[in-house]
Amino acid sequence: MTHVFHRHLRQTPPVAASARGMTIRDAAGREYLDASGGAAVSSLGHAHPDVMAAMHAQIDKIAYAHTSFFTTEVAEELADELIRTAPAGMSHVYLVSGGSEAVESALKMARQYFVEIGQPQRTHFIARRQSYHGNTLGALAVGGNAWRREPFAPILVPATHVSPCYPYREQRQDETAEQYGLRLAAELEEAILAQGADRVIAFVAETVGGATAGVLTPVPGYFKAVREVCDRYGVLLILDEVMCGMGRTGTLHACEQEGVVPDLVTIAKGLGGGYQPIGAVLAQKKIVDAMSEGSGFFQHGHTYLGHPVACAAALAVQRVIHRDGLLAKVQGDGEAFGAMLREALGAHPNVGDIRGRGFFWGIELVADRARKTPFAPALKLHAQIKKAAMVQEGLLCYPFGGTVDGRQGDHVLLAPPFIASREDLREIARRLASAIDTVTSAVGATPAP
Repeated sequence: MTHVFHRHLRQTPPVAASARGMTIRDAAGREYLDASGGAAVSSLGHAHPDVMAAMHAQIDKIAYAHTSFFTTEVAEELADELIRTAPAGMSHVYLVSGGSEAVESALKMARQYFVEIGQPQRTHFIARRQSYHGNTLGALAVGGNAWRREPFAPILVPATHVSPCYPYREQRQDETAEQYGLRLAAELEEAILAQGADRVIAFVAETVGGATAGVLTPVPGYFKAVREVCDRYGVLLILDEVMCGMGRTGTLHACEQEGVVPDLVTIAKGLGGGYQPIGAVLAQKKIVDAMSEGSGFFQHGHTYLGHPVACAAALAVQRVIHRDGLLAKVQGDGEAFGAMLREALGAHPNVGDIRGRGFFWGIELVADRARKTPFAPALKLHAQIKKAAMVQEGLLCYPFGGTVDGRQGDHVLLAPPFIASREDLREIARRLASAIDTVTSAVGATPAP
């Protein structure tokens, strides 16, 4: 009997008892290789001594101070570090407790910016299908995850959703990757004009798509074209890097690889590496100046903004990443990991696509590889793979369903800690291939109707 309101009410998960490095051990003594960092969170793995020491030291100084009364030294240091390494023009950091909170804050920040500069008629957001931006109501409204949105659709604010950058399924055979990206940017422009060019607040997008569609990497030039469209109509560009940012793709910010600078960027997960709940919004100077010179405050707030222990953990995580050269490691080992996954799964008849960057990879599964036909949703193939990987292989991965359109399609997301050795990565590929073999052999090629 449990009194915990678990995610799944018909089953109780194993009790996690201890963890170190790449491994989590449950109360029964079984060990699991963590190939997804939870939900792409544990960038340094578990029980890193430098992070633990920083947290203990901060608790001895001050564990909590409300930001309506005080700032703290550690919050100021973390903000300095994040701005030092931020995309050009970012001047301030708004420290929150997680990804959904960061996105919610960014949406309100963008809206208030236009109120402050005398454009209150801007009330509309545009985002993408098959995206995920969080589970709070504002974040859910801009998100394009159909399954998560459906029960709450009547209470969500209206938002427009354009096509994702999903070349495996949506790039035409008669167009290059660059032409495909330009077509998507033109679709965004059409959506802005349909709403009224002076009525759109922002375009919201994950720089690299995350959990909903399984690591959608943008085609070359796509985000540059998007940035140009946004600038043409005075629309802000909000990049959600909650999952793909803070080194996950091999650069601290995923947008560095796209050659674009957003107006607002949201980060979380890898920011604190799971040691404490923390997230943040990085804001361009023009947005902060508009509030500073106007009302003088941001009309928003939460109890645990800038939590000192969370800030200490995040600061330690970021310092370890830079000190130990982990960004370069993720780039180099990430290429090797991609090769390992292609070697282990590239010829599998039920693997349609293997895509990713750095330590962020997605494997899309299909019933018919030639036709890219997804498995029948009733099979819940992703759930079967998660169970087989965990129970039979001692592997923690992050499968999800609805990859194609919110209902059909299955994928597995991998996001191992940056400390993973090449031997660890090879073992992840081997165990995942075994789990996929086990499940697909059992279900056969059962396509969606």
